Amino acid sequence: MSYKVLYRKYRPDSFDNIVGQDYTVKMLKNAIITGKNAHAYIFTGPRGTGKTSSAKVFAKALNCEHPIDGNPCNECDSCKSFNDNADIIEIDAASNNGVDEIRELINNVKLVPSNSKFKIYIIDEVHMLSISSFNALLLTLEEPPSHVVFILATTDIQKVPITILSRCQRFDFRPISKEAIINRLKYVCSEENIKITDDALNEIAIISAGGMRDALGMLDQLSSDDNEITLDDVSRYFGSVSVKKIDELLTAIEENNANVLLEILKEVKDSGTNYAVFIEKLISELRKLAIELKSKNNKHCVDFTDVYNMIFDLNECLCNININVDPYILIEIVLLKYINGNNDNKEIKKEDLLGNKSDDVDNSDVNYFPGNKNSEINDVSEKESEVIKDDVVEDSLSTDSKHNDDITKDVIDINIRVNNCFVDVSKDMKNKISKVWVDFMNYVMKKDRNLISLLADTIVLAASKSYVLIQSKIESTNNLINENINLLEKYFKDFSDEFYNFAAINENLWKKETEKYRFNLKNKIKYNYIEEKGSIEKVNSENNEQPVDELESLAKDVFGTFDIE
Repeated sequence: MSYKVLYRKYRPDSFDNIVGQDYTVKMLKNAIITGKNAHAYIFTGPRGTGKTSSAKVFAKALNCEHPIDGNPCNECDSCKSFNDNADIIEIDAASNNGVDEIRELINNVKLVPSNSKFKIYIIDEVHMLSISSFNALLLTLEEPPSHVVFILATTDIQKVPITILSRCQRFDFRPISKEAIINRLKYVCSEENIKITDDALNEIAIISAGGMRDALGMLDQLSSDDNEITLDDVSRYFGSVSVKKIDELLTAIEENNANVLLEILKEVKDSGTNYAVFIEKLISELRKLAIELKSKNNKHCVDFTDVYNMIFDLNECLCNININVDPYILIEIVLLKYINGNNDNKEIKKEDLLGNKSDDVDNSDVNYFPGNKNSEINDVSEKESEVIKDDVVEDSLSTDSKHNDDITKDVIDINIRVNNCFVDVSKDMKNKISKVWVDFMNYVMKKDRNLISLLADTIVLAASKSYVLIQSKIESTNNLINENINLLEKYFKDFSDEFYNFAAINENLWKKETEKYRFNLKNKIKYNYIEEKGSIEKVNSENNEQPVDELESLAKDVFGTFDIE
């Protein structure tokens, strides 16, 4: 006898064996018991949740000669011959979606059943029918002969016309709970003598995402080996990442251990785990952590705000990942942002301001994670912190000038740099810098992990031949970037062999400066360079030699479309 895969071998033959769809099962059984069955049903829900199985059980129960409490008896001639019954017609709408197939169906509907109570049509993936096919089916679906029952099944209910839906009784199949899948898998394992650990069962239930067919398929594949199935087997064969590994990653972030974090990410990437699956699972575990942080018995040394921000940063990463960039590079940068804590509550250490690589500095004894009850930095008062910050910056700048004169500058003036950037700002220069920005951050990540934590969520706002304006979502992070602008400019020079003057500006200043740019455009005011080391001068006003329409075109290239009043 040929081998039958598990999901076919253990396909439910009665309503009592259908897992995780209690409400639907109850309603269908009541229809059999009371005899009040409709002429058309539509089952909708994710794949592998029991739609087709329920349709077959319902069809068997409708034709059963002696149904028991709404279930087919599986003993009568009708039940025993169900698989070969000519009155049960299964149609795959994906491959039979034309008008001709539907017309043939309509013609056959008129024929009475050969040896059953009802002639039952089970149309799977009904949303694949063409509009013409749906229209051809409408009248028959509304008033079929009394001996005909339609059962439609779909995974995409939005594509089914409302005219079809209004003629059917609708049943929504929900994703099967993890506990229900685990219990069913345990039953199958006991029947098939399959050895498997509880962790492996739990992981299969998570990966299957509420689909029993997927869960049984994975168990079937893993059971080909006689050895006990473990969590590592599941992760290795299906490119998954275990909850245990996620917990290790979160622990590395909580303990500010960048090396362990990067090693775990490398393992996850090398295992072939899809980045979307990894991010979704990480967000799921962060959600649990966020709930724990709000509970009374919180024992974690993590700040809720960090967890909240991390969830939204990862979600944005998931939505905006460029297919031309390795997704795991962006994930590394996002997570490294939370090593040593949120930038709102920390300062870069003196050694990093001097330009030393983070690989040469031992950060193991410093814990900047906000909310960490064991962190020494939390014992320092705000006043003392400000004094330390000022001393570090002043000392680092003076010391740095002795060692590296080419990156030493006075504290930058943001307004001057914005003005000078606008002198010859262009869309081409912005695109040029934006194109290499992710690669540059990857370069900085290898050089200085403290600096990359500041740059993790930055974007390029505008650029000219000599100036680049960038922005972080967090205002205090922009300030920290400007305090370390010399280091940023040095790394970019090493990376691209081109020197640019950088400035990080917050959202409010950027909005103000763009409005100013529009005003200058309207009044034909030209931007002129201002010496950075001199005092701030008022921008000179003179008639711009460029036509207004050319200036409008330039402004739209830089800032997008806007109306000039």
